[in-house]
Amino acid sequence: MALRRMLGWSNGELMRSDAKPCTRLMRQTAGIHSVGGSFAAWILCRLHYGPRKTIPRTLRWAGCGAVSASATSALLVRLFSPECEPQNIAAYDIKK
Repeated sequence: MALRRMLGWSNGELMRSDAKPCTRLMRQTAGIHSVGGSFAAWILCRLHYGPRKTIPRTLRWAGCGAVSASATSALLVRLFSPECEPQNIAAYDIKK
């Protein structure tokens, strides 16, 4: 699924064995960006609604911001990170 090979950014070699696996990198990136996405959407809700904001509306915006930011960041990591190239996933990701 990585776009690096199609764009010509990949040389097809394996990464170092002490680097983070793709699944852990995606999980950590998504977790960090979900917090930032919820704060950003909360601010946008306050700017959009002003004094008409309510707690459920604010929580809904924050939840949607967290989900969209975490999903987007995980997808971008999966597409463009060298750790997520097929040869590295096959060699280093733990399969259960």
